[in-house]
Amino acid sequence: MDKDKLIGPRHNTATGLPEDDVEIEGVGTVRVRGLSRAETFKVQQIKGTEAAEQRILAWGLIDPELTENEVRQWQANSPAGEMEPVADKIRELSGLTKGADKEAYKSVRDEPDE
Repeated sequence: MDKDKLIGPRHNTATGLPEDDVEIEGVGTVRVRGLSRAETFKVQQIKGTEAAEQRILAWGLIDPELTENEVRQWQANSPAGEMEPVADKIRELSGLTKGADKEAYKSVRDEPDE
């Protein structure tokens, strides 16, 4: 097996992570990427939903790029629900959607013992 195939980028993007566009009504389209496994572990260590959302959006937004402080400003100035589709798309691309953990558990549980 080629080690580079295992540890290198798996997608045809600059980051090597899956990307997609999200339309924000009345604002425009943003480009997002999935988080790496290491990034998802770091996000899971953050206490508080607001802080976790800031980190997810700061890391996952490609265009435009935002700092966590800029994400806080967006949170303060955006209508309720505006950011959710963006954060949800980043979670989806990262494999963090609801049920993803259950599917992972199920696949491990269903594997025969070695």
